[in-house]
Amino acid sequence: MNSSFCLNAPNVWSSCAVFSSPHSGSRYPRAFLDSGKLDAKAIRSSEDAYVDDLFASAPENGAPLLSARLPRAYVDLNRARDELDPALIEGIQRSVTNPRIAAGLGVIPRVVSEGRVIRDGKITSKEAMERLREVYDPYHNQLRALLKTQRDRHGMAILYDCHSMPHDALCSAPMVKGKRPDIVLGDRFGSSCMRWLMDAAQDIFAAQGFVVARNAPFAGGYITQFYGRPSQNIHAVQIEIDRALYMDELTLEKSGAFAEMEAALRKVVGQLAQQGGTALSLAAE
Repeated sequence: MNSSFCLNAPNVWSSCAVFSSPHSGSRYPRAFLDSGKLDAKAIRSSEDAYVDDLFASAPENGAPLLSARLPRAYVDLNRARDELDPALIEGIQRSVTNPRIAAGLGVIPRVVSEGRVIRDGKITSKEAMERLREVYDPYHNQLRALLKTQRDRHGMAILYDCHSMPHDALCSAPMVKGKRPDIVLGDRFGSSCMRWLMDAAQDIFAAQGFVVARNAPFAGGYITQFYGRPSQNIHAVQIEIDRALYMDELTLEKSGAFAEMEAALRKVVGQLAQQGGTALSLAAE
């Protein structure tokens, strides 16, 4: 078992899907905590807490679930490897302006949510490279291998990149039939997957009573953009879930609604895992 990620594989690989939870890691290295300026609760504010639990039924439905062990505040797996922040890492030269880096949200973050600075001063380039080698590379190597395996086995692969979003982020979301969305699906405005898959995913969530929006305010991050290659039979959809549906965002504890949410998503995961194959054949007719 790799120390940087957890892979829960199915007994029978009957689905072409891969479920990924890159931001649910919650194992904070002691040296990282000791060198920071935030308390134990504040440092966790960027976590997609419990998302790996919500999608834990993927293996029962023939699909692997890959989830991070270490937190986003330590290494952000949903960034390009070269999105290095010169304000945080010694020896990094400023280059073309990148809004994520400028905001302190590079592959090794300088801040957590609400712009709270993780630490004073910089880290060495050696430490930065060690984090990437020990955390970033193993996760992406595994994700790449899973997608290749699924495509080789089934003729196509579908990546569901699973996240949660702060409830306040929905203030900027478009209304859907007069309501704020519970779920935001992202396909990079149609570039990371075929239309039939987004239509199916939206219908599946809606059938469980969720209000679903597409691509606003989240269209899909680096993982969705990089791995989604419909022309190569690899499709990627980012899933964002309103945290207020299943947890208390202040205490970071599961709420009383967690079991109900888990049950609804168990049904969703089962149907998402069934997409591809027959669905693709029908869409082509």
